[in-house]
Amino acid sequence: MANIQQSTDGTDRSDLVSEDGKNSKTVVCQRCGSKVLCPGMAVFAEKELLLPSMRKKSGLSTTEGSVDGDTLTAHWFVDDMYTFENVGFTKDVGRIKYLICADCEIGPIGWHCLDDKKSFYVAVERVNHT
Repeated sequence: MANIQQSTDGTDRSDLVSEDGKNSKTVVCQRCGSKVLCPGMAVFAEKELLLPSMRKKSGLSTTEGSVDGDTLTAHWFVDDMYTFENVGFTKDVGRIKYLICADCEIGPIGWHCLDDKKSFYVAVERVNHT
């Protein structure tokens, strides 16, 4: 098993990931600082996901054709939507709902596939850690 504190891209995440693979810090919105996850509530996971570029909620579901975004691999994985302190969801985009900050509606900060009711991913690069 790979060292969870060293990601496949070589980034050292030892300050973010605890010994048991969970978030060691509070996960907050980059824009408004609203709390998304408390420490120890999510597991670090590497999964390649395409997230559209960050913008207000109104711009997320109105993309025509191709999606302008980033392929991100480092995520906080949560298996129950009630684990979140403060998160919102976009309208369905195909079989996906994107996670956004419930306070300022910036996003997407994460990804949820409607086919799997117990998989919620928050992109490490799209949030801050305090």
